[in-house]
Amino acid sequence: MDLRLTGKLALVSGSTAGIGYAIAEALVREGARVVVNGRTRQSVEPAVASLNAIAPKSAFEFSEI
Repeated sequence: MDLRLTGKLALVSGSTAGIGYAIAEALVREGARVVVNGRTRQSVEPAVASLNAIAPKSAFEFSEI
């Protein structure tokens, strides 16, 4: 199915596990870029790596400096 999400940006809350991760993965597979959100850096980093393994440079973490 083509949802025409290539080039779109999505923020998925709680996207490091469970339903949130499944939604982030589906969006990545459809061509969207996804901002990964979670409670800790230790949960966010593996989720970003897994999503980027599916589609390079598709997922990233946003954090304030």
